[in-house]
Amino acid sequence: MNTGMIKQILFCSLMIFSVATYAQEPNRNPRPRAKGTREQLNENVESMKIAFITKKLGLTPEEAQLFWPVYNEYTDKLQDVKRKRRADIKDAKHNIEEMSDKDVERSVDNEMAYRQKELDVQKEYHSKFKAVLPIKKVAKLYQAEEQFKRVLLDKLKKDQPPVRSAE
Repeated sequence: MNTGMIKQILFCSLMIFSVATYAQEPNRNPRPRAKGTREQLNENVESMKIAFITKKLGLTPEEAQLFWPVYNEYTDKLQDVKRKRRADIKDAKHNIEEMSDKDVERSVDNEMAYRQKELDVQKEYHSKFKAVLPIKKVAKLYQAEEQFKRVLLDKLKKDQPPVRSAE
């Protein structure tokens, strides 16, 4: 067997395992996340996302082999922009009343610049996705990303303990 075939078999095995893991009945214990670290949680979310997107797009092994490296670059770049954005706005969130108008203006302008950077990354990778996938699968990718966010938010809401009012 050549290395390409081995990679395809490994990738397919990983996808089948990921889909099977994602399809399992969710843990009904309250706050199951408390047992794992943030890193483990991120890995679990990434595995779920890979399985979800793979299933929604119906990727062939050949498409997957071309798509996932591009998608991983895309998410890395977006995460980098978001990390920098969070670091820049951290102080502004808590100290806006103490900030001068000039500092607030700079903070708002920076927010707009970060939004533009995110859009620039999305535009850059849109053409890259079209180069490795049929256009209908590119459209399905964007839908799948939004659907996954909703699924993840719903799951997080279910895992949260009920909020009690202070009376």
